[in-house]
Amino acid sequence: MNIKQWPDEQKPREKLLRQGARTLDNAELLAIFLRTGVVGCNVVDLARLLLKEFGSLRALFEADIAQFTAHQGLGPAKYVQLQAVLEMSRRYLAETLERSNALESPQAVRDFLKAQLRHEPHEIFACLFLDAKHRVITFESLFYGTIDSASVYPRQVVRRALANNAAAVILTHNHPSGVAEPSQADKMITEKIRDALALVDVRVLDHFIVGSGEPYSMLENGWIS
Repeated sequence: MNIKQWPDEQKPREKLLRQGARTLDNAELLAIFLRTGVVGCNVVDLARLLLKEFGSLRALFEADIAQFTAHQGLGPAKYVQLQAVLEMSRRYLAETLERSNALESPQAVRDFLKAQLRHEPHEIFACLFLDAKHRVITFESLFYGTIDSASVYPRQVVRRALANNAAAVILTHNHPSGVAEPSQADKMITEKIRDALALVDVRVLDHFIVGSGEPYSMLENGWIS
């Protein structure tokens, strides 16, 4: 059935306006983004088909342009629109975090780090530099590739902390495998950086590992004393 023939309460756009975006499922949200279906398939059915083909909404978001446009109903214009939406979301989360005390907004920190790192196909080690009131100064990606003691240099973290006049740091890196459990190498790196920063009176507040679910806090789980 053509979506125009549906009752208003079932149409995604009308449902969003009446009940709010949170009441829509992934297919309905994706249908609003797609706007139109294809011959023989209305936009909601197309959205459901795409979610089945990709496996998840996240997989669709993380697809490169070749993977994205290989699917029916998705072209370069839609890919560009999606990337713009994702980047606006990241910037919104960054602005939200910058207006608050990072320690008083742990969920805002987690949401920001997920948006920054969860989609990356390779490991990235980054720092969230904070002022004396634990407000965000800046976020910087510092090291790329396999994150171990040979590839992460505490001196560089210290150098960037001083350059940003930071009083505290939240460390973070991603696990592209999706498993956010820390390794012994993660603990060693954290301890080396913490000790190096202590020499210049900069505190390491936490080290978050970003996987497929909620970021893992090494502080909350007793890995940082």
